[in-house]
Amino acid sequence: MDSTVVTAPATKRGNGGSPPPGKGNHGPGGSDGDVGRQPSNGSLPPGAYRIAIWVGIVSISVLFLALTAAMLVRAESSAEWVHAQIPSILYFNTLVLVLSSLTLELSRRALRMEAGKRFIGWLYATTALGITFIACQFFAWRELAAHGIYVTTNPSSSFFYVLTAAHGIHLLGGILALFYLVLRSRKIIANPSKRIAVQITAIYWHFMDVLWIYILILLKVKL
Repeated sequence: MDSTVVTAPATKRGNGGSPPPGKGNHGPGGSDGDVGRQPSNGSLPPGAYRIAIWVGIVSISVLFLALTAAMLVRAESSAEWVHAQIPSILYFNTLVLVLSSLTLELSRRALRMEAGKRFIGWLYATTALGITFIACQFFAWRELAAHGIYVTTNPSSSFFYVLTAAHGIHLLGGILALFYLVLRSRKIIANPSKRIAVQITAIYWHFMDVLWIYILILLKVKL
């Protein structure tokens, strides 16, 4: 009896053949390892967001370096420069901002561990601390005003108000970003490709923390 050997036809992959849909497709967004690397929904890749935030940070740094240079020149050349003690509440504010960076990192850690409730909880804490910082800035300005020190009182007070207000305005941008994360927290937990927003916000927020410490030291030395 003759035996017939039946062989399945080989799949040609090099000459126009392609694997079945959904198998072996490692194009943009086609595998779990590529999640968030190159989104296929028309959004920008994560690298573009990182470049944008660093461009923004450099721009803000240039602004404050220019203000610093102007302050140093004015302090050395102006006979009207009056040294004054900075409001003590600014030290408390520094502690608040440092704590907010810590809670934001705890939030990021919870997200990496897929602990959704802790991620949201620490995110709320960071937002509350950011709002507390802005509120305390208003108290610092009111304390100066109560002592008759306003923006136009003397050059030193002018720079105090300008530097702290400029930082406060930029910090408000970070608070808005935190509100965005809070509102989108459920989607961020469910979709890892959206977590780039958390990374970008953290970079900006930590920069605001470092910038504030720099401003406080500058005011302590020159005010």
